[in-house]
Order: sequence, then C-alpha cells, then structure tokens
Amino acid sequence: MNFAIASAMPAMPRKLPMPRKALRSPEALAAAARRRRRLEAWLPWLVIGGMFLIWEAAVRIFAIQPFILPAPSAIAASMVKWWQPLLTNSWATLLTTVIGFAMAIVFGLLLGVVIGSSVLVYRGLYPLLIAFNSVPKVAVVPILVIWFGAGFWPAVLTAFLISFFPIVVNVATGIATVEPELRDVLRALGASPTDIIRKVGLPRAMPYFFASLKVAITVAFVGSIISETVAANEGIGHLMLVASSRFDVPLVFAGLIITGVMGVAMYWVAVTIEERTTGWATRGQQDPRLAAGG
Repeated sequence: MNFAIASAMPAMPRKLPMPRKALRSPEALAAAARRRRRLEAWLPWLVIGGMFLIWEAAVRIFAIQPFILPAPSAIAASMVKWWQPLLTNSWATLLTTVIGFAMAIVFGLLLGVVIGSSVLVYRGLYPLLIAFNSVPKVAVVPILVIWFGAGFWPAVLTAFLISFFPIVVNVATGIATVEPELRDVLRALGASPTDIIRKVGLPRAMPYFFASLKVAITVAFVGSIISETVAANEGIGHLMLVASSRFDVPLVFAGLIITGVMGVAMYWVAVTIEERTTGWATRGQQDPRLAAGG
C-alpha cells in the first residue's frame, strides 16, 4: 500500500546547478572585461612581433640571400641608414594620398547621394562608373602625365580615381535601402524629398560611408605609389623603383613597411571617426561573436 502511494506521488523536480558564469560577481566580470580589453589592445602587436620573429628565423635558418628576401634586421638597418630619404618620400606619398582621398570623399559622397536618390540617375550613370572602374589605373597614369605633367598631380588623381568608386557605391546603397514604407509615411507627414534624404537617407548611409572609407584609404595608397613608379621625382614608389634598380632589396622592403604603417594609421583615423559619429549603428556589436549568439 505504501509502495503504491509512493509511486503515485509526483517526483520532486531536481534543482539544476547554477551556471558558473551566473555565480560570478560583478567585480569578477569587470576584471575579466578589463583583461579582455588589454588582450585586444596587445594582440595586434603580439601578432606583428611574432611574424617578424618567424621571418627573421626563417631567413637565418634557410640562409636566404638579402637580394631575395632580406631579414627584418637588415630592413631595420636600411631604415636607419636611409632615414632621411625615407622620411622625405614618405611625406610626399602621404600628402598626395590624403589630397586624392579627400577629393574622393567629397565627390564620392555627392555623387553617391545623387545616384541613391534617383532611379533614373542610377540607371544612367552606374554602367559608366562600372566601366570606368574596370579600367586598370596604371593604364590611366600615362594619360594623366600628358595632361598634367610628371610629378604631383598624376599621383593625386590616381589616388582619387582608385578610391572614388567604393565611396560612391556604398553611399548610394545606404540611401537606396531606405524602406519605401518609411518614405511614404514621411511624404504623408509633409516631408519633401530633400528632407527625406537629409534626415533619414544620410544617417542611414553613414555606416556604409565609413565602411567604404576603410576600403578606399588603403587602395588610395596603391594609386599614389602606382603613379610614383611610372612618372614621379619623389615618393615611396619612386624611391622603391630607384632602390630596385640598384638591387637594394632591404630599402625596397623598408618602403613597403612604411607604406603599410601609413595605411594602418589612416585606417585607424577612419575607425576612430566612425566610432565617434556612428556608434549608434554598432552598439552591442563590439564583440563580433554576439552576432552569432556567442
């Protein structure tokens, strides 16, 4: 009888153990967050340092000749030896790149707004833009030299031409993706097309715009150096061309590393401005795993 009563009684639910993360105090979570931020800050430097150490070890172990692949120590010695020409030519490349990039921002933003706001303009201009972007910019440099002469302006215009297209495409995409229902509501409330673009389209396009800047600033350096290797009297491209003609490969690699450093610096500037102006678009997504539910 007692057995039957006991079997008829419902089983008491077991208490599940609390997850370990739920038992952590706020102080422990804050300390873990600080450690993670420190790791994220140091991680790029650790990766770069590890890459140079592996590079140095590989050159020494396999006895690679300097005119094929110089060791980082040889590149550093070349930087110290030729620091003044490197500094002068780096400044020339940075100046032409920044001017061309600024021109691309202004014209790319204006044209992107026009293309994203009008279907007729999009249908008319987009094939022309795609065709022009498909032309190798190294083939355009001789024409620019004929028009403007060798030196400063061909490098500026090559940087402009090569970084112009990503800005136009991203800004036009951001404005064109405004929902038709939202446009209809705003028109019903009395908003003009200009008001819709200014108050809804441009804010919507800002994340796209800054994404394009991070792409365009890196390719702008490519444009400047291409022009400097074809027709210029100064710049990193010209310096690398002269160094390669003398088989001074460490100096060539020094120019490559300095170009990479300038590109990273300009990219960091774009990211900093993006975080200050469009942080509302990426809040809660600082950890990329959050998008996947991790």
